[in-house]
Amino acid sequence: MLIRRPSDVSPSEITSKGIYLSRRGFLAAASALAITPALPGRVAANPLSSAKSPLSTGETLTSRKDITTYNNFYEFGTDKSDPAAKAHSLTTKPWRVKIDGLVGRPTEFLLEDLLKGIALEERIYRHRCVEGWSMVVPWVGFPLSEILKRVEPLGGAKFVAFETVVRPEEMPGQRPSFPALPWPYVEGLRLDEAMHPLTILAVGLYGETLPNQNGAPLRLVVPWKYGFKGIKSIVRISLVEKQPGTSWERQNPREYGFYSNVNPEVDHPRWTQKTERRIGESGLFTKRRATLPFNGYAEQVAHLYAGMDLRKDY
Repeated sequence: MLIRRPSDVSPSEITSKGIYLSRRGFLAAASALAITPALPGRVAANPLSSAKSPLSTGETLTSRKDITTYNNFYEFGTDKSDPAAKAHSLTTKPWRVKIDGLVGRPTEFLLEDLLKGIALEERIYRHRCVEGWSMVVPWVGFPLSEILKRVEPLGGAKFVAFETVVRPEEMPGQRPSFPALPWPYVEGLRLDEAMHPLTILAVGLYGETLPNQNGAPLRLVVPWKYGFKGIKSIVRISLVEKQPGTSWERQNPREYGFYSNVNPEVDHPRWTQKTERRIGESGLFTKRRATLPFNGYAEQVAHLYAGMDLRKDY
């Protein structure tokens, strides 16, 4: 995924601490009334009840404005502003998800029915894009392992494949005149990666239901991998024996490998991965941050790749 314009976020776009705190207070009051106000440029969201997770980072959050207006979601276009401008066209309710493949109990469910039995958590995670920028996002979701256990993976299941919805009438980037990628968007994880406690399915952020431009109503979040692994608007999850071919790997395997773990020692062919630009931090003397192995989650996940050549298996 390439940055088409090397622009930075202007200081005027950054939400001040005072505005942020007042907004949070207002949303808390709105939650008591079971309503959330519709703000300009946003589809009205609903408040979500979630428990704080000890797996969260304590870093400063990226502003909601930046998170919801600076996105890669090629189903709506290749510019960072396209998802926020165009994703309102996506219908997200009702939303069905199919789980099939090598499972003992294949199923298809309405997302709202699934969530009735799920305890949601707020997971504040670092988000690192392969393009060299990063955020800190307060996701609301639940471990992917919860639903995988329910469908009872069979012994031959080694990988998990994911598919995004295909609706060219609602997603202009999927129309034949705009073939940025082959559709549907497909991603995959090894089964042990999918079952890891850090891997979640997100249904919200900043305490509210997920905005369309961020992957509503259901997206994958794997915080130690580059952001494009976090497939959005999921409609199918399949457990399979062989490694699935993923969208960006098929498009350009030299630049986008299957694993795509954040690794400052393995540069992208066209830019360094040793540093990153944190969205919301700008100014003449603002320095790029050093990128951390596995995006700072090495202690929790490095053992998954013991014995592997992480330059080859990038």
